[in-house]
Amino acid sequence: MSQPNVFWWQKYGTVGQIAQAAVALFGFIAILAQINVLGNNAHQAGARQIYQAYNDLEFKNPQYAKPDLDRLKAGPANDMVQYETFVSYFLYACEEAVAAFDKREWQATCDYDLKEHLPFLCEKMAREPAYILTYSAETQRWIAAELQKAGMTAPDCKFRKT
Repeated sequence: MSQPNVFWWQKYGTVGQIAQAAVALFGFIAILAQINVLGNNAHQAGARQIYQAYNDLEFKNPQYAKPDLDRLKAGPANDMVQYETFVSYFLYACEEAVAAFDKREWQATCDYDLKEHLPFLCEKMAREPAYILTYSAETQRWIAAELQKAGMTAPDCKFRKT
């Protein structure tokens, strides 16, 4: 006796069962995609909030946004501590914004604001090399590139004349 012809789907289940498995797999993939989108949205919302807080800090402390480093160093020690915290917050806000949005305009904004703080960062890194290690490798490369672009090196940490 010969065996009757058995179709592949008869070995593995009915068409309904196979369709149900395919729909479940599609649903699972859709859920994973949705989780990814929600995670990205949360990261972007957090980055916007951090950068907005930095802008508020900048508005309330224009003396740190456009610093006179010599005056800050000559003034009360508290001013320098506040300025260092301001710069740290700025760097953190830029790290978050660039990572969340990955757009050139965010990087350009951060590049523009960073120029004001390069003398401080140059001096700080010369005095305390471990300071820069508190930031991500990407931020470290960014600061190093901007210092090099400005021709700024320790110990004088001045912008080169062009």
